[in-house]
Amino acid sequence: MKTRRKFIKDCGAIAGFTGFSYAIPRNTGWIENSIKYTGKSLLVLRFRPYDLHLKHVFTLASGSRSTTPVMLTEIEFDGAVGFGEASMPPYLGESHETANLFLSKVDLTKFSSPFLMEEILAYVDQIAPGNYAAKASIDIALHDLVGKLMKQPWYRIWGLNPEHTPDTSFTIGIDKPEIVKEKVREAAVYRILKVKLGQGNDKEMIQAVRSVTDKALCVDINQGWTDRSMALEMTQWLKEQGVVFVEQPMPKASVDDIAWLTQKSPLPIIADEAIQTIADFKKVQGAYSGINIKLMKCGGMRAAYIMIGMARALNMKVMIGCMTETSCAVSAAAQLSPLVDWADLDGNLLIDNDIYEGITISDGKIILPERPGIGVRIR
Repeated sequence: MKTRRKFIKDCGAIAGFTGFSYAIPRNTGWIENSIKYTGKSLLVLRFRPYDLHLKHVFTLASGSRSTTPVMLTEIEFDGAVGFGEASMPPYLGESHETANLFLSKVDLTKFSSPFLMEEILAYVDQIAPGNYAAKASIDIALHDLVGKLMKQPWYRIWGLNPEHTPDTSFTIGIDKPEIVKEKVREAAVYRILKVKLGQGNDKEMIQAVRSVTDKALCVDINQGWTDRSMALEMTQWLKEQGVVFVEQPMPKASVDDIAWLTQKSPLPIIADEAIQTIADFKKVQGAYSGINIKLMKCGGMRAAYIMIGMARALNMKVMIGCMTETSCAVSAAAQLSPLVDWADLDGNLLIDNDIYEGITISDGKIILPERPGIGVRIR
């Protein structure tokens, strides 16, 4: 136990990383930080706000929305351009305004090469606390850029087998039974569905899904349950309904109740809101069966890679998830998918204005593109 605690303490200082550069408004909508010196290539940062439009109103235990603000980013170096993205659902506390403020502070003129990733990401992380989605947008674009310069996708740089990608779940938001049934029919190509619960109509939701399909389910409560005895009864009932795991069933502050539930539940209990960055491992160890890692919460691909290693060292299950995102951020997360137990990488499938092409889904399975970097291109 002491060894594990020391391991977590030592690793806790490495919180959500990222990297980038500078600022002049252009009439294209991009803000560009481009300071050029004769004979020297510099990192150039561009960023612009964008709003994602959801195909269906998205409802979970904490509320509903039909759009999600994102910040699109680019890093250019020596003619190559890396793409990045910050997705900022309101409950995370970031916005176009906060991302613009943070990105405007980043100055990478001091770095001679994008290959200085450790230095760049450490520098970006110390500019201001928090701002993890904005930091992730830099981290993703930097990884994309470096992969393009190396002419290799990141899964190959990490030595991962693209044939080992998991199926992705497809999310069914809380809604009336008839609309839930319609959403399930639309998701016929997926082999596992993620059903949002936690607003008091949980059994009605599952019964509506089960009236249409018998495929595997996972459920996300988004902290919606408050009574641990009721929560245990529900996990037992959900197991009978073919549910594979339960994500964040109770408020993240209810650590003792969640630990009790994890010990007694017939299903794995996965932390989501309870874990954001590397430093949060000490809060979830012993209280959950596994963790859901999202690039927008932890700060990007590098931090997510470290978190997967830490979770495995602690014998925890790993899920890689996403927010409502374009194919840019989803494809970045998918580079890590051969390392995980479960994937919930459907954020790009829930919108109707994706401007990128990246990963594809075949019979529910994630197919990684062979293109270098994170594998995305503009439509």
